[in-house]
Amino acid sequence: MKLYTGTGDRGETALFDGTRVSKSDARVAAYGDVDELNAMLGLALAAGLGSELSAIAIAIQRDLFALGARLADPGSRIAERVTKATISQAEVKRLEKWIDDLDAALPPLRSFILPGGGQAGAALHLARAVCRRAERRIVGLGVESFEPELIHYVNRLSDLLFVLARTVNDRAHEVEREW
Repeated sequence: MKLYTGTGDRGETALFDGTRVSKSDARVAAYGDVDELNAMLGLALAAGLGSELSAIAIAIQRDLFALGARLADPGSRIAERVTKATISQAEVKRLEKWIDDLDAALPPLRSFILPGGGQAGAALHLARAVCRRAERRIVGLGVESFEPELIHYVNRLSDLLFVLARTVNDRAHEVEREW
């Protein structure tokens, strides 16, 4: 199978159900932001997160593939055929547990902090910002056009990415600069 098909040469792409839409369609932009977020996590992994945080980041990357698939499936046809392409409250609860566990080990925040730190921490701060953009795009689709768990997941994920950035910087003894 060739990597290229040429079917997008006129500025269109296909959603999961075969519907052709412009590559500038709001739904395509939303799952494009999710794809960018996934790539940012890859950058953070390449910068070095350590085994525990790497396992979390890889689990999130897998979830983001599922989330993107859900967004590319306006007719909700994928869930019946591809069970790994689901995002449920269980995934949201898993994010919440990671947030609580990691945050408990960090020094308490006294003020806002500037994004930065080491390379991995800075990449995770950038991933958080991309996550917030993806969240805005998803909400822009209209809450009736996707399962509510998708926005719950993305909302919690941005919080987790902030805690991950703080954690990796703390473990690397990087200074958090206050605003």
